[in-house]
Amino acid sequence: MSTTKELLSSSATMPIALYNSQQVYAMEQEWFAKGYSSFALMQQAAWQMTQRIINIEDSMQSKKNRWLSYDNVHLATQQYNRGKRAIIWVGRGNNGGDGWLIALYLQQAGWQVKVMTVGMTAIDKGDNYNAKNSEKETEQISDALKAQRLALTSGCSYLCFEDQGFEDQEFGEGNLSRADVYIDAIFGIGLDRAPTGIYQQAITTFNQLTECDRALVVAVDIPSGLVASTGQVFDHLAIRADITLCLVARKLGLHTKDGKDYTGEVLDIPLIPISSITPVATLLKTAYALAPRQQNSYKGSYGHVLVIGGNRIDGSQGMGGAAILSASSAMATGAGKITVACHDAFHGALLTSLPDAMTIDLHDVKGVKTLIKDASVIAIGMGLGRDDKAKDLFVVYVTASIEADKAMVIDADGLYHLATLQREKHNLIKKLKAHSNRHKVYLTPHSGEAARLLDKKISEIEEDRLTAIKHGADKYGGDWVLKGAGTLILEQNLNDKHSKAKSKVYVCATGNAGMATAGMGDVLSGVCAGLIAQLDLADEARSLRQAVVIHGLAGDTLLKLGMNDNCRSSLLIGQRGMQAQDMPAAVRHVIQGLAV
Repeated sequence: MSTTKELLSSSATMPIALYNSQQVYAMEQEWFAKGYSSFALMQQAAWQMTQRIINIEDSMQSKKNRWLSYDNVHLATQQYNRGKRAIIWVGRGNNGGDGWLIALYLQQAGWQVKVMTVGMTAIDKGDNYNAKNSEKETEQISDALKAQRLALTSGCSYLCFEDQGFEDQEFGEGNLSRADVYIDAIFGIGLDRAPTGIYQQAITTFNQLTECDRALVVAVDIPSGLVASTGQVFDHLAIRADITLCLVARKLGLHTKDGKDYTGEVLDIPLIPISSITPVATLLKTAYALAPRQQNSYKGSYGHVLVIGGNRIDGSQGMGGAAILSASSAMATGAGKITVACHDAFHGALLTSLPDAMTIDLHDVKGVKTLIKDASVIAIGMGLGRDDKAKDLFVVYVTASIEADKAMVIDADGLYHLATLQREKHNLIKKLKAHSNRHKVYLTPHSGEAARLLDKKISEIEEDRLTAIKHGADKYGGDWVLKGAGTLILEQNLNDKHSKAKSKVYVCATGNAGMATAGMGDVLSGVCAGLIAQLDLADEARSLRQAVVIHGLAGDTLLKLGMNDNCRSSLLIGQRGMQAQDMPAAVRHVIQGLAV
C-alpha cells in the first residue's frame, strides 16, 4: 500500500511548459524556414507515434497475459500472432496525414490496418500518381495528400465513414470496424468551434465503437473536438482518448477545463527543438520541498494567521464551518498560531473542533483591528455573509489590513463584496490594487465568483479561462487562482527584475473530482494563509502555486492512500464520499511528505 512519500514521489516531475496552438504553429514555421522539410517532419512524427503505439500495445498484452489461464493465454497468443488490429480515423488536414502514415507504418510492422476517412468525398486512390510525377507537381500537393497517396499505393485499405451507415447498425461482433486500437487523427490543433455535420456523427460513432470494443484509444496530438488553446469541448463532443501523443510541444488545453476528461495519459513526441517562445503557462505536478525547522524556535517563528469570517446573518444559522475549515487547514500547514474572528455563536464549535485556535467576536471592530496589526496574514471572506453589515465589516477590515501593511487572502464572500465595491467604484479597489504591488494579496475565485468580479457570464469565463485570470489580475491586482479542473494560478512578477512578463501563469496537475464539494475553497484559503505566515520557508515554498499544489495533493492523498503499517487509521476516502473536513489531516500528511 502506498505511503504519503511514495504518493508524492510518484508524481514528482519537472514543470512542463504549455503553449497555445498559434505558438506551436510558429515553432513549426520557424523550423521550416531553416530549410527543413514539412513532409519529412510528418513522416518523423508518424514513425515515432507508431513505435509508441506498438510498445504500448505490447506492454498491455504482456500485463493481460499474466492474469490469464493457460488456455486463455494460448488463445491470446493466437490472436497476437494473427496480427494486432488498428483502425485509424483520418480527416482532411495534416492530422489526417499523420494518420495515413501511421497506418502505413503499422501495416509494415505486421498489423492488420484499416483507415476510416471522414469528410473526404472524393478519395484519391493514387491511380493518377506514380514515381514519374514531375517534381513540380509533387511539391504542389499538400503533405496530407502526399501521405494519403503513399499509404494507398503501399496497399493500405480504407473505408469512407459516410458510406458505412453506422446509424442503422448495432455495434457488435460483426461490425467491419472492430479493432484492438482506435487511432484518432480527424482534427488537429486548429479546431476552435463545435464539430458539425458528418464530423459530429463521426466523433459520436467513434466513442460508441471504442466503448463497445473496449479498445485502446490513441489521439494524434490532441483528441478531436478539444480546443488546444483553451481546453474547451463543445456540447460534450470530443474523442475520449486513453493516450494522447502530443507533437512538438504541450498544449494548454490538454491540462485544463474539459481537457482533463478527454486526453487520458499525455505522452510527448518532441520532434523539433523548442524555440525561445515564452509559454502561456507552466504545468506543475509536485510541490517544493520544505526545509527543516530550526530547533531554537517558538510559535511566533512561524507566523500568526487571522481568519475573518464565519458570520451569522439575521434569520439564518450562518456559515461558521467555513471559518473553522480555513483555520484548521492553516494550522495543518504549519502556521505557529491561529486566531479566528467569527460570530460568537460559533466560538464553542470552533474550540471543540480546534482547541489550538484563539477566538474573537467578528463584530468587535476595535478588537479585530488590533489583532490585524499583530497578525502575519489576514484570510477574509469565508462565511462572512453578503448583507450590507457584512460588506461594511469587509471594507473596515481590508482597509485596516492595507494600513497595517499585511498580506491578505480574499475568498468566498470577500470576493462577492469586492465585485460589489468595483461596481460602486469604491476607492478601496484602487487601494487594494496598489497594496498588491508591495505585499502578497491572493484572490481565489471559482468561475462563478470570477464571472461576478469581471461582470461576465460564467460561460464566458469558461470559454477562455486563461484570458479571464489575466483580466482579473489586471483589474484588481494581486495573485489569482481560477479554480476548476486544471486550476490556473497567476503570480505577479513583483520581485523578478529579469523577467519581461509582468506575471506568470501555472496549471495545477494535482487534485481530483472528489474535491468538487462544499468547503474545499475554505480549506485552500487556510493553506494559502498558513504558508504565507511561515517566513522561515523559501519564497517558492510559501507561494500561491505551492498552496494550490499542496491542496490538490491532499485531495489525491484521500483518494489513493489507504491503510498501511505506518498509519493507524485509513485516509482512503474515495471521490464520492470526500468532504472538506477530511482535508486538514491529509494536508498534514502532504506537508510531512515534503519535509527534507
